[in-house]
Amino acid sequence: MATVQVACSPLGGPPREAPRELPREQGAGFRRLSARLRALRPDDSSAARTEIHLLLDQLISENYGAGGGVAPEDVSTLLVQACRLVPLNQNHLVSKVSQLTHHLLNTLQVIVDEQNLDFLLAYTISAIQQCSSWTHVKILQALAALVYGNGSRCQKYLPDLLGKSGLLMKLSDLAQSDPEVRRAAVHCMANLCLSVPGQPYLEEPYQNICFQAFLTILQSPKSPDMDDITFCMLLQNALKGIQSLLNGGKMKLTQTDELGALLAVLKKSMFHGLPGINIEMPTVLYPTPLPQYDGRPPVKLQLPESSASRPTMNRKKRSKIKPRKIQPGEEEEEEESSGEKEAAPVTGVGRGNLHEGSTQSPSSLAVQSLRLDGSGAAGKDGVSSPFSSSSWKRVSSSESDYSDTEGGMQSKMRSYQAKVRQGALACFLSTIKSIEKKVLYGYWSAFVSDTPELGSPQSVSLMTLTLKDPSPKTRACALQALSAILEGSKQFLSVAEDTSDHRRAFTPFSVMIASSIRELHRCLLLALVAESSSQTLTQIIKCLANLVSNSPYNRLKLSLLTKVWNQIKPYVRHKDVNVRVSSLTLLGAIVSTHAPLPEVQLLLQQPCSSGLSNSDSATPHLSPPDWWKKAPAGPFLEEASVSSPTGSSEPCWLIRLCISTVVLPKEDSCSGSDAGCAAGSTYMPSPMRLEALQVLAHLAKGYFSVAQVYLMELAEVICKCMGEADPSIQLHGAKLLEELGTGLIQQYKPDSTLAPEQRVPVTLVVLFWTMMLSGPLPRALQNAEHPTLQASACDALSSILPEAFSSLRSDWQILCITVLLGLNDSKNRLVKAAASRALGVYVLFPCLRQDVIFVADTANAILMSLQDKSLNVRAKAAWSLGNLTDTLIVNMETPDPSFQEEFSGLLLLKMLRSAIEASKDKDKVKSNAVRALGNLLHFLQPSHIEKPQFAEIIEESIQALISTVLIEAAMKVRWNACYAMGNVFKNPALPLGTAPWTSQAYHALTSVVTSCKNFKVRIRSATALSIPGKRERYGSVDQYAQIWNALVTALQKSEDTTDFLEFKYCASLRTQICQALVHLLSLASASDLPCIKETLELNGDMVQSYFLQFLKSGAEGDDTGAPHSPQERDQMVRTALEHISSVQALAGDTAKRVIVAFLDNILTVYFDSSGS
Repeated sequence: MATVQVACSPLGGPPREAPRELPREQGAGFRRLSARLRALRPDDSSAARTEIHLLLDQLISENYGAGGGVAPEDVSTLLVQACRLVPLNQNHLVSKVSQLTHHLLNTLQVIVDEQNLDFLLAYTISAIQQCSSWTHVKILQALAALVYGNGSRCQKYLPDLLGKSGLLMKLSDLAQSDPEVRRAAVHCMANLCLSVPGQPYLEEPYQNICFQAFLTILQSPKSPDMDDITFCMLLQNALKGIQSLLNGGKMKLTQTDELGALLAVLKKSMFHGLPGINIEMPTVLYPTPLPQYDGRPPVKLQLPESSASRPTMNRKKRSKIKPRKIQPGEEEEEEESSGEKEAAPVTGVGRGNLHEGSTQSPSSLAVQSLRLDGSGAAGKDGVSSPFSSSSWKRVSSSESDYSDTEGGMQSKMRSYQAKVRQGALACFLSTIKSIEKKVLYGYWSAFVSDTPELGSPQSVSLMTLTLKDPSPKTRACALQALSAILEGSKQFLSVAEDTSDHRRAFTPFSVMIASSIRELHRCLLLALVAESSSQTLTQIIKCLANLVSNSPYNRLKLSLLTKVWNQIKPYVRHKDVNVRVSSLTLLGAIVSTHAPLPEVQLLLQQPCSSGLSNSDSATPHLSPPDWWKKAPAGPFLEEASVSSPTGSSEPCWLIRLCISTVVLPKEDSCSGSDAGCAAGSTYMPSPMRLEALQVLAHLAKGYFSVAQVYLMELAEVICKCMGEADPSIQLHGAKLLEELGTGLIQQYKPDSTLAPEQRVPVTLVVLFWTMMLSGPLPRALQNAEHPTLQASACDALSSILPEAFSSLRSDWQILCITVLLGLNDSKNRLVKAAASRALGVYVLFPCLRQDVIFVADTANAILMSLQDKSLNVRAKAAWSLGNLTDTLIVNMETPDPSFQEEFSGLLLLKMLRSAIEASKDKDKVKSNAVRALGNLLHFLQPSHIEKPQFAEIIEESIQALISTVLIEAAMKVRWNACYAMGNVFKNPALPLGTAPWTSQAYHALTSVVTSCKNFKVRIRSATALSIPGKRERYGSVDQYAQIWNALVTALQKSEDTTDFLEFKYCASLRTQICQALVHLLSLASASDLPCIKETLELNGDMVQSYFLQFLKSGAEGDDTGAPHSPQERDQMVRTALEHISSVQALAGDTAKRVIVAFLDNILTVYFDSSGS
């Protein structure tokens, strides 16, 4: 079988590269033999054939070493010459030439050039057609080596190979009598499907032909004449072929049957040769959220007893087994004792025994107990195993009479079966990546169990492999596939719910998903404590992190996260750096998922020793609050200690761990497993420090009340990180600063529910920012070599608490403003965008917004950014312009008119022009541009409006708003445009009602309020229509009538929607329309009454019912400004009634009486129903 193994090598190996030139003497043997072969001429004599035989044998047996100093073109030339010398009627020589081709191309990793490939392929195809069948295996091996990485150059031979009567189709067919030939043909097909970056791929018809051929092979049972190892290799080749089609060919599995058939064979192949499991699968898997096979269980456990339920079974029998030891360099997957993975519940064993010491992994005791020395039940020490071991894992005493050869074959067999499972899982991973998530989740129940691993029809899942497969590599592959399924599953899993007990005749889908989530937690935690391979352990923890990030814990019963938290704690001190990094990633996922969660809040408040009673090494040895600083605390911390807010007396274990990881020197020399630990570095490996900083940032974002106790310690950590040379450490330090700054701002927001004494005092916040500004933050802001760091530092600087900014020394304030204005001129778009956004934050600060010079400087800077080529810069600048115009409105509402008087009219003109241009930009820019336009038009003073140069720009601005209200843009854009139009209506100096644009503005708003699909936009347009405070501002009688009729129509259509999500806004819309109608009634003139009467006669009952609803219940918390108290609402109707009663009706007009009676009736019914 040696040649067969070599034949497989190019399939799974890396793409070949031309070897580097080596000293000439290394290839001397090849060159000498090659020269002799090239000197020969075609000769059919016996002597010539003998010489060719000898030369070919010598070339095959030559030791080429690492590349052998042989140039690829020399190899191609030699093979062409050899083929020319050997006629196709010489079967033995053809076989030997094929063997040489296969040997040289594989050994020297050569990809044949296009010209020589053409000749060699033609020769090889002819050889298959003309030579005896016994040569076919060798010829096919040569063909496989030739087409490897050359698929795009074989186009003209594809009909001969893959056509209806193509050679490979015939030789790979189920009817092929020679199993080795069939396997070699499939190998060729798989190599043809291999993709090469930058090269064209197989045409779609040939992709489909190969796919169907591979699928048929995977669906077919093993033929009686095929040995197990050949069958394994056949399956491997088919799986690799499908994987290449999915990866390189970007094959789309659009047909349900096609995808279902593939998933069925992949699931079957995932368990190929797994001892103890014989899975039966249908031909096609169909998407369904419910268990699919109620009739017959697909799992047939060949053993009567379960490892999970009998942790102490058959101990005497197990003691007779003598396991192999792993030799250095030996593959773990080929070792019989590499670990059965289903861990029994740990009973009778102290939790501390599972936690790691200074050198061994948390599961080392379990592994030691599995690797017994054969002398007794539990080795020399007599310690029994806390984990179970199934009888399939070892050769039983009755099988111990195997000879060495038979034992070797068994080991080899297990290795090949494991490679099939790995191939199936790798192919499944490619399938996951090639289909949409919504399609994938239709097959959720086929690969993720929602019941315990045993005793259920659907229990065989990816977790079965994770827990039971003896090969660490296969377990890792299963975990990678599971991680890929879980990635991005948040929306799918969000339906899960098990907070209440369900007593129903059927299991709701939400309960089934919740059950799956619970089962995933249970199995992954079992795998965690039982795993001995560091690489697989890393995959388990990464998979857990994916699960935690996507699970809806706010809808699940408590304790899931607590179990994960307690189990992962010891691994943060694991000997392998990758395990430590992934453990921190998992802890970061716990503190960032659905934050803040009460369960996590409690975990963070637990004492440091909680869950670690017997594992001192699992937590850093930290005692005083400033444990990590060798130097004295300095003036900042001395002052901070006086004004620090009241916090938990018990230090947070996780924060202390992360700070120590970032700032403390490593405890010992950098081990070989510590990837990322720079030579001569005194700190922990960089990936660990970065992950620790990310966890701190997550804590600051989701659990600021916990992090605030450490505010000044974290300030020193940030200063230390931003002062280092590594840009990634600096970047993460800046991100942590931004999150802390944002947390402080949240505490001081007007809507914050936090008691004042629980906030961080402003004096301490000032101290915090003084420390930042006197530290390395200014250097980071000016570090032009690292623009990403500059941008992140800008974001951090924008997160300063406004109350603290006003208390900073004036030189620090000037520094912040000067740096941001300077960076707004940066040539780097990332920096420019961040600086523009930061200026938009600063312009809202109470201490800066009335500074005319600062506002003007900021306006000029923002207008410049608004012209940038980068959409991201323009979007940030537009947002800042919107904020700046909000500041203008706030200043206008202050008693002091000096700001309006001093603000430049020319700058206002520039701002209006820029906002008009921006309103024609992409939606990201447009939404804030129209907001700015509305504010600017609201801000204009009579002195501005009177000037001729403003007349045209005002007209253009309003036209821009009208067109934005009406266009089919993003709903956020239209909402902002309606809001802006309402702002325009608030300016009494604008000629609303008499200007030509009045009718256009009202038409745009009435069109939206009656027909827009989005109810929030309708609400905002109704709000705008209710803003004008005088009748004349509504224009002519016809204009008034149009607005009135549109609002009544909108009320009538307030429940007409096909979008379920809009129904929750129905009540708010009706409330706002009713308010607008009442407002119009309270301003109506005598000329308007006939139109109102006509509407009430047609739709009076409908309007009355909605008016009564309006009086009885307020709007559901929308932001329209509608009155919410019953007193305000009935007062509005009373005011309207009084106004109509006071109108001097035209002679003979009965409209007034009808309307008064209508309103009076509404109030009577309302007061009667409310009992007042």
